[in-house]
Amino acid sequence: MPVDARRAAHPALVALGAAGAAGAAAAIWGIGIERYLFTVREATAPALPPGSAPLRILHISDAHMAPWQHRKQDWLASLAELKPDLIVNTGDNLGHERGLEGIRRAFAPLAGIPGVFVHGSNDVAAPSPRNPLRYFLGPSKKHHKPELLDTEAMDRYFTDELGWADLNNAAARLTVADTEVDLFGVNDAHRDWDRLEELPHAIAALGTRTAATPVLGVTHAPYQRVLNGFIDLEADAILGGHTHGGQVRLPGYGALVANCDIPLKQARGLSTWSHDGRAVPLNVSAGCGHSIYAPVRFACRPEATLLTLTARG
Repeated sequence: MPVDARRAAHPALVALGAAGAAGAAAAIWGIGIERYLFTVREATAPALPPGSAPLRILHISDAHMAPWQHRKQDWLASLAELKPDLIVNTGDNLGHERGLEGIRRAFAPLAGIPGVFVHGSNDVAAPSPRNPLRYFLGPSKKHHKPELLDTEAMDRYFTDELGWADLNNAAARLTVADTEVDLFGVNDAHRDWDRLEELPHAIAALGTRTAATPVLGVTHAPYQRVLNGFIDLEADAILGGHTHGGQVRLPGYGALVANCDIPLKQARGLSTWSHDGRAVPLNVSAGCGHSIYAPVRFACRPEATLLTLTARG
């Protein structure tokens, strides 16, 4: 190669080497470090009827549990020390055919705390290998033939042993910190298992609601049709998961994907959802896990949320 050509190629080779080194460092961080940096995100929002006492909600989502994930199990178990008034679990608890073993170990200290749950698709079917680049093409719709999980065993554990209410296309009225709270939810909207049309009857079956009763909507996947439907059903606040906060975020930019039709800027954290003249707090958890086939987090730590709802105005 002529001397001039070698000189011209040198900066390109340096840039290529630097890019490769940066990519390797990012992979080491995301795969080997950040996905274990479990954190509690705290947020406060005025959402309850005037005069209400604050309501401390522990929002857990997307554990995608495998039996060997002891660090995640220990961290989830430690969340009982936060002494929440209510636990909201927005699904995708299982990530392996033996995932319930890890869930039992993780959630045992939460027994006796009022709680509710809905399903994500990974509470029904085990994850399968797939090309992660497909997520950049929009919400995933191609589903492989699933290996079915023991959803009934998980539900029995949640309802019978932990005392949580099943909100899959259902409603419940709980006494939380000496206050009645109405809650309703849907099954996984990402798989079109949501049945919004069933909720008015389920809510009516709870009986008369007083003006002082807080109303919460719970969904796994925060699709816009669900969020709008919840506002129509008079939810004071909405909680969802599914997005993993993007799972891989660009610092200074945010999520690249949400795997549903929610705006990317609302794919993680507390924001406001508006519909038909009403605006309510929306908390989307980035979740505390990942598929065993995509073991990475970058600029998006695994999390649970301690969400304190306070009285409006």
